[in-house]
Amino acid sequence: MLVLDLVRRYGAAGWRHRWLAVAVIWLVALVGWTGVRMLPDRYLSTARIYADADAVLGMLLRGIAIDTSPAGQVEILQRTLLSRPNLERIVDRTKLADRVAAGEDREALIKTLTSNLRFATQGRNLFTVEYNDKDRQVAHDVVAQVVTLFFELASGSDRRQIEGARAFLIQQLTVYEQQLREAEQRRAEFTTRYQDLLALNGSSSRLDAVRQRKQVLRGELADAISHRDLLRDQISESPERVPVPGNTTAVVEAEQRLLVLRQRYTEQHPEVAAARAALSAARSVSGRTPASAPRANPAREQLVFRFVEIESQIASLERQIRDTEAESARLEEMARTAPEVQAQFANLDRDYNVIRRNYEELLSRREAVNIAEAARTGSDRVTLEVVDPPTMPMQPAGPNRLMLAAGVLLLALGAGGAVIFIRVQLDKSFYALRELHQIGLPVLGAFTTATPRLRTGDLMLLLLCLLPLPFAFVVAAVGPLNIVARFAA
Repeated sequence: MLVLDLVRRYGAAGWRHRWLAVAVIWLVALVGWTGVRMLPDRYLSTARIYADADAVLGMLLRGIAIDTSPAGQVEILQRTLLSRPNLERIVDRTKLADRVAAGEDREALIKTLTSNLRFATQGRNLFTVEYNDKDRQVAHDVVAQVVTLFFELASGSDRRQIEGARAFLIQQLTVYEQQLREAEQRRAEFTTRYQDLLALNGSSSRLDAVRQRKQVLRGELADAISHRDLLRDQISESPERVPVPGNTTAVVEAEQRLLVLRQRYTEQHPEVAAARAALSAARSVSGRTPASAPRANPAREQLVFRFVEIESQIASLERQIRDTEAESARLEEMARTAPEVQAQFANLDRDYNVIRRNYEELLSRREAVNIAEAARTGSDRVTLEVVDPPTMPMQPAGPNRLMLAAGVLLLALGAGGAVIFIRVQLDKSFYALRELHQIGLPVLGAFTTATPRLRTGDLMLLLLCLLPLPFAFVVAAVGPLNIVARFAA
């Protein structure tokens, strides 16, 4: 079917069902406009509040004390105002309580209050409170109570926040202090137990010190053994008893000097050779004098005494070496587990450092809370002023009947068009000769009516039926009483 045929069919069918479409348009329009006029008026009450903060004090405290910006405090107050307890206080302080007493659901009333109560910011420190209701007095009272609650919360919110923060910090400090003490005790016990293997504060480990001590003791033992052997040879060469010549003083002095030099030098040293020569000369001189009975050799006695001391020293060094070897063996056995010990100590040290850092952070925050409290005690952090008090609305702010009436008009026209479309789809009549050819039967011919289908009288009647729609739209949007009042004025 051609487009032109479709246009002719829809035009003819639409004209045929025009009165049904007009009836549907008027029915939908009248029902919709009646509903628009029956909607209750909504009254909007507003108030503007100015919130200022001590900017100089905020700059001084920034970085050393907890603080919130005025915008953040206002946002907190807004969220607090919309809490369930505050909303119930608003209901109880206004005529909304009468609606609850009259049987209205309290929960539904609180939800409506939450949705109709709005906050809007105007600039940095200026914001508005708005509430709309079908009763102008209720709208005014709700906004007034919101402003009152806002001032009450602003005066006590900072102090409650600080007190809550202090209580929380004290609780956390108690917990972290106990954890810190336990971590310090575990760390100290571990350090005491494995202090021989841990390199603390940059010092060398105990194992290295024991090994070095063992080497030193072995060197001292070798020197002591050499000295003991030398004394043994000297004792074997010295006679047990010597005759006492007439002049023994020079001999005794020469022997003592030779003994001292032998302890300090070897036999090939020039001083030792000179001392031996001096001793031989003194003996030759004393030999020419009459001799007395032999006596104990004093030089040999001194050598024996020195030999006993060296033996004691060697025994002590051997005992120390055995103890050092046992300690070294014990530490070497422990050294096999040194990596595991160091890993455990690293874990303990890391946990200790984390707990200590958190504890110190909590201490600093507690001091910050004290500073912030002192600052708020000495000055008002947020200054609130009512710029515009709650207004008593005299004219309704809604609903927007003009938009609603226009929507109803469009809906009515759409409903009329939909009726025509449905009727055309259900119409089985033939409106063109081409449609007859499509059914497959022979068509002998076609003829037209004697009178035209689109008559001027019918068109004028249709226009007269639709012409009152704009006037009815104006009446529904503005209201009959308002139109009369304007014409009367």
